[in-house]
Amino acid sequence: MTPRMKLGPLVGDVYRHAGALDGFVEESALPKPLLYLVQLRASQINGCVYCVDVHSADARQAGESDARLHSVAVWRESPFFTEQERAALAYTEAATRLSADDVTDEIWEQAAAHFAEKELAALIVAVATINFWNRLAVSTRMTPPSYKA
Repeated sequence: MTPRMKLGPLVGDVYRHAGALDGFVEESALPKPLLYLVQLRASQINGCVYCVDVHSADARQAGESDARLHSVAVWRESPFFTEQERAALAYTEAATRLSADDVTDEIWEQAAAHFAEKELAALIVAVATINFWNRLAVSTRMTPPSYKA
């Protein structure tokens, strides 16, 4: 994989504003382990090798188990996730694969049952933000940090 361009220096203000979204998500009431799972799952769906690398490393550094990280791609079949995490992962998949019926009422109600309104708002912003970053990294073929090590 050969990077196509270094986008950051060309659109610095965009990165700064997107960083503010990241800051909001990081400071939100969402549990950090759940946030890492959401970021990892959206990045897997979008095929973003850079973000999969970064968010799996962040999760491991924060104490996440390899078993859970390896199971994110098959979370529906895995016994390792709480009901709240399952609701967040279902919402993440639906909002990442947007189409006419992806964020169904059932998915919305499941998420709303497991998150307070402010937490649900933070989840929506978290999923939108990681999808934004995925699109930048995938289209420019950003090289994952671990690959550089």
